[in-house]
Amino acid sequence: MRPRLAAAALLSVTAMWGSTFFLIKDLLDRVPAADFLAIRFAIAFFALVLIAPKAIGRLTPDILRKSIYAGGIYGVAQIMQTTGLGHTDASISGFITGLYVVATPVLASLAFGIRISRTVWIAVAMATAGLAILSLRGFAVGFGEAITLVSAILYAVHIVVLSRWSTSKDAFAMATVQMGVISAICFVVAAPGGITLPHTSGDWIAVVYMALAAGALAMLAQTWAQSQLDAARAALLMTMEPVFAAGFAVLFGSETLGWRVAIGGTIVLVAMILAESSGRTKPVHQVL
Repeated sequence: MRPRLAAAALLSVTAMWGSTFFLIKDLLDRVPAADFLAIRFAIAFFALVLIAPKAIGRLTPDILRKSIYAGGIYGVAQIMQTTGLGHTDASISGFITGLYVVATPVLASLAFGIRISRTVWIAVAMATAGLAILSLRGFAVGFGEAITLVSAILYAVHIVVLSRWSTSKDAFAMATVQMGVISAICFVVAAPGGITLPHTSGDWIAVVYMALAAGALAMLAQTWAQSQLDAARAALLMTMEPVFAAGFAVLFGSETLGWRVAIGGTIVLVAMILAESSGRTKPVHQVL
């Protein structure tokens, strides 16, 4: 049952992430990316510390170090993705970010010798095609697209190392450490220009939601789920993020449900189901 619960947890995470795209796009008109991220992840960190103040102290030095590394990777990826979102369309950002589904099995194979089944590779190709249909309406590579691509590769690295390093018993503490590291990195980036706070109650509500639900809870669920799933399957489950993003944009934004959303989202969903039916991949040797 645990792999099924883990898959359900990751799908819940992608739904929460997907709900933030139109919120972030709107918020960036008033609050710089690094400032928003610093505030968001600081709230998430202190919320987790308040729930279990002694959790971090129970981590071994090795797991603590790995948690710091994972948080650093994710923090840099978040800054790049959010900054890129301010320089490109949300749909293109969603597609490029979703390319971690391709990078993840490649990195898992190169770094840890994880053998990826043919079925999973077919699912990866299907998911990528579905993302393209869902998201792309013309494509040009500029600053926003370039740094978003780098963020996608960093997300893939984060997925791979979490699948390798996380355990069920350490999930809460690892998530707490990652939130703290992400917040610290964002504050360092934002500090030279001063920290711009949200001005309206609506903006604060959005930030708190993204901190607690799409931040603290999502990181906790992802860290636990990836202790039960291999990296390639986790990445394929996460490709539902732009599908959820499109759905929320239709429900709460100004977008309409077109053929792209219907066909692209269906292909991504089929790819996810195909990967889940293929079973686990197996490690053949360890390089790192």
